[in-house]
Amino acid sequence: MLAEVSALLAPLAAAIGYSTYKARQFEHAYPNIGELTDVGGYRMNAVHIERPENADLPALVFIHGASGNLLDQVVAFRAALEGRAEMLFVDRPGHGYSERGGAENAVPSGQADAIARLMEKRGIEKAIIVGHSFGGAITAAFGLRHPDKTVGLLFLAPATHPWPGGIDWYYHVATVPIVGWLFNHAIVVPLGLSRLERGTLNIFRPNPRPADYIEKTGPSLVLRPNAFHNNAADFKRLLAYVKEQSLRYSQITAPTVIITGDSDEIVWEHLHSRGLARDISGSELITVSGVGHKPDYLATDVAIAAMEKISGKPRDLQAIARRAEERLAAASRDQTVGTVPPSIVYSPP
Repeated sequence: MLAEVSALLAPLAAAIGYSTYKARQFEHAYPNIGELTDVGGYRMNAVHIERPENADLPALVFIHGASGNLLDQVVAFRAALEGRAEMLFVDRPGHGYSERGGAENAVPSGQADAIARLMEKRGIEKAIIVGHSFGGAITAAFGLRHPDKTVGLLFLAPATHPWPGGIDWYYHVATVPIVGWLFNHAIVVPLGLSRLERGTLNIFRPNPRPADYIEKTGPSLVLRPNAFHNNAADFKRLLAYVKEQSLRYSQITAPTVIITGDSDEIVWEHLHSRGLARDISGSELITVSGVGHKPDYLATDVAIAAMEKISGKPRDLQAIARRAEERLAAASRDQTVGTVPPSIVYSPP
């Protein structure tokens, strides 16, 4: 009997050991470039770019999406905006190198409150809040709960409204007591690594993924057991949360721009982005033809123009979007991009 138990436990122990080793490798490959700040019993991680002397934009706070970390938005925006604004790139609670905090941080409202406290700690009174994908739900929560800290809201392929169906099976498994711990510590790393390439391709389709995207943004950090559990917990609560909170979006009064692609198969623009445009009075919806789930990378110029418009500069965002479409069409001419199935790393929203 003892031999049979040992035969069963040995592979499990080996898998846990392998996952622990790989988690350390992920952190060695993508060390923390931010700074940890106590926000009330736990620490939030962020890259804070101080306000430059000749800034022409308000402070900007960037909120990454599901399965991500602050590197995703740093790579998309930092270089393009350097010298123009104070910037805060945030690891959401329990993601990247931020600590999780309490149970309230499993829903967007709690994460919005955490970001508001972080802004206070970093001396940022008001900012344009920029949220991509899952970060869109947090951006909406921020606009509702902290209007005094909000210059404006910029939504990029946001996940903000109820959708038909549910979420992928592994998010349910990852949060089950005991079984979830074993799954996160033994299975997620090898399974996630086997799907990392096609998963990152999937979030960009039908557009090509930047060749150095994996190298620069550290998507494997989400495969660490605690990070994967937190990511799954976020997903499990999102649908019920947006069913309730989307009814309140009409209360948002901040200047708002929504940028989406018409080919987004991760977060459906006809539900989420159009829903926001309908619900937030005075908001402007910009749909970029041919773009999938990553307008932050494919239409960065449109996003920056939106920040400028929110700050009060005259900008014809529709015209700028049309020029972006022409640029993308020229870049993709004679280029064929294959499709790939969803992965354990990236899936709606």
